[in-house]
Amino acid sequence: MRLPALARPRQLKRPDGLTLITLVLAAMVLMPVLVLALAWLGDETETWRHLADTVLADLLANTLFLVVGVGLGVFFLGVSLAWLVATTEFPGRRFFDWALLLPLAVPAYVLAFLVLDLLDYAGPVQGFLREHLPGFTGGSARQTWLVVATFSLVFYPYVYMLARAAFMVQGRTLMEQARILGLGPGSAFLRVALPMARPAIAAGVALALMETLADFGAVAVFNFDTFTTAIYNSWYGLFNLNVAAQLASLLLLFVLLTLVLEQAGRGRARYDQHGGQQMNRSRPGGVRRWLITAYAGGVFAIAFLIPVGRLLFHVVDTAWQDLDERYLGLVVRTLSLAGGAAFATVALAILLGYVRRTRRHWLVHGAIRGATVGYAMPGSVLAVGIMLSFAAMDRWLNLALGIGPVLVGGLVALVMAYVVRFLAVAFAPVDAAFEQVRPRLIEAARTLGATPRDAVRRVYVPLLTPGIVAAFLLVLIDVMKEMPATLLLRPFGWDTLAVRIFEMTVEGEWARAALPSLTLVLVGLLPVYLLMRRIR
Repeated sequence: MRLPALARPRQLKRPDGLTLITLVLAAMVLMPVLVLALAWLGDETETWRHLADTVLADLLANTLFLVVGVGLGVFFLGVSLAWLVATTEFPGRRFFDWALLLPLAVPAYVLAFLVLDLLDYAGPVQGFLREHLPGFTGGSARQTWLVVATFSLVFYPYVYMLARAAFMVQGRTLMEQARILGLGPGSAFLRVALPMARPAIAAGVALALMETLADFGAVAVFNFDTFTTAIYNSWYGLFNLNVAAQLASLLLLFVLLTLVLEQAGRGRARYDQHGGQQMNRSRPGGVRRWLITAYAGGVFAIAFLIPVGRLLFHVVDTAWQDLDERYLGLVVRTLSLAGGAAFATVALAILLGYVRRTRRHWLVHGAIRGATVGYAMPGSVLAVGIMLSFAAMDRWLNLALGIGPVLVGGLVALVMAYVVRFLAVAFAPVDAAFEQVRPRLIEAARTLGATPRDAVRRVYVPLLTPGIVAAFLLVLIDVMKEMPATLLLRPFGWDTLAVRIFEMTVEGEWARAALPSLTLVLVGLLPVYLLMRRIR
């Protein structure tokens, strides 16, 4: 058994077998995008004229409003909370330091139906107000500002997590120098701390916006038309997959434009962090410290505590009729599908990490970069691109070999969508684990008489296992919560917990959606726990 030289990449003059495999993986990821581009060759003038006369203007306006509103919302919540936790000592700070990440465990579509459950005309809040406020009549809670607020509450932890780390790294030196130069606390924050943390904040906002653009369940619950709902309606309402592909390409354009604007805004600026000593936390006195606690506690309660409490209330009330064989079947199908997809995704991530460490070639760098861009693609975009690709393959197999459809309508298409979308999620921790394999460790093992097999067992496996396990869990949870790709590509009878939530919320059965929602929230706490451990 020959010891792989993971830490000593060799320069390749020409691609070898593993490099070619990496190129094939990158081509698989980019194939749906190319197929979507080819969809514009079809003539769908009449359908587009119908869309232009009815919903197209609303789709553009709603999507743009959502991007701007959620961007501002997650920026304000994430940055303000991160700054307070990093620089201020207030009652409950140690608790909120990690608890403010917990809303990441709540899928956006779950919080969306809970918002309507609580705030809609027939909900308890408006019922209480009608009973105790004379003249209050109430109205629908399906308001645009509530859509923006819902996404902001779910996705602000992306900004909070990265901004908090950036503020902590800055240390006390920069702020002390700013104060010596005559800047007050507010001016020092705006002119020194905030610009220095800009790359981290921009990355968090970009992640939040990509998740917002990819969402289908929350906007469907609010009856808020965006490109994801238009893709679904074109596929299942108009039965026009070509128009769905063209709409998907426009949605992908929105995502890419968001990333390009972020990179262009950064320009060639460099952000060097010289942290030094940890930043001193200020100790506000009097009412101010309790106001900070109330602000952090209010965000935590609205984004996590109240939704989970409402789910528990419904589960206690309805579990007796939902805990049946159908629910157990949903859990088994969800876990088996997520487990299979996670295994395949992590296996490919290990291959990419190994190739990156053992091959030095410009094709390797480009292929790995291409293979890990799938996370920027919404699930609905991937679903349409993969469906068109597999339909073309099935037609070719039918003409060449006389074989009937074998790809469309099966689990292969759905698993491929998961792999393409979440390969970047698995690659990050796996690649970080490969970074731990240093040449001196292998040389020390060989010097001490270890055989190649012993070195793999006692050096490689212990160092790689934490990253591989973390990658598997992250992909497992992401697949369980993924709704757009599952709705569009699942075979008949392969409903999952996410699909069950969608069906119940579309019918207004909020209480019946609580049990699968609580299940997803509980399993979603696992990657959040991993994040908290890493941060602490």
